[in-house]
Amino acid sequence: MPFLAIDVGNTRLKWTLYDRPATGAAVLARGVEFLEQIDRLAETTWAHLPTPTHMLGCTVAARAVKQQVEEQMELWDLESHWVVPDEAEAGIANGYDTPSRLGADRWVAMIGARHHVLRKGPAQPILLVMVGTAVTAEAIDRDGRFLGGVILPGHGIMLRSLETGTAGLHVPTGEVREFPTNTSDALTSGGTYAIAGACELMARNLERHCGTAPVCLMTGGAGWKMLPFMARPFELLENLIFDGLLVMAAERTASALRF
Repeated sequence: MPFLAIDVGNTRLKWTLYDRPATGAAVLARGVEFLEQIDRLAETTWAHLPTPTHMLGCTVAARAVKQQVEEQMELWDLESHWVVPDEAEAGIANGYDTPSRLGADRWVAMIGARHHVLRKGPAQPILLVMVGTAVTAEAIDRDGRFLGGVILPGHGIMLRSLETGTAGLHVPTGEVREFPTNTSDALTSGGTYAIAGACELMARNLERHCGTAPVCLMTGGAGWKMLPFMARPFELLENLIFDGLLVMAAERTASALRF
């Protein structure tokens, strides 16, 4: 019973086809498409896949993009199911003021992070950082309660905003330097330090709240760029959203929360 997991971000759609909706499932195929190209999936990449029997996805894109994805899935006559954050699911309690307003990608990644830590040992507080178009840093206590998180611009948004609002500045191709001595390096270093500093403050807040240092995890397409500049060790996990979708699919399949 092949299972299709989909992650629709702000710029790209990522998908993985597993042999079943269960943790530890084998990967049958996977791919990435820019959003501008997803209207050809049914004619190209997806046309050669085994027919999935279940689908679960998370999206932060506009409703029109989700409709495009659903149109492509008509190839299989497959019913679509999209994650909507609830008050609790798969071992995570949602501490957001309005649970459904939490970003689906953040919710799914937190579920993946919690189960990743539990597979390796006892429950611990977690700081989860996702680095993409935007950057988020989520605080989860050892009982699996999402305490809250911050959202800040990713590198690209920061630099474009400076280019737009400041005369004479242009998006640079600089390097991160300890003491930048040119404008390109100053801009690149400033954006990197802003993200690293916000994450460090969240880690300190969580450590003070829980009385112990958190496990620090990082995911997202630009995570590898930030990893060397963080103030404390982080583990980089490439497929955390897909890990979370697998956990959710397994629990939904096994319980009354059917697809």
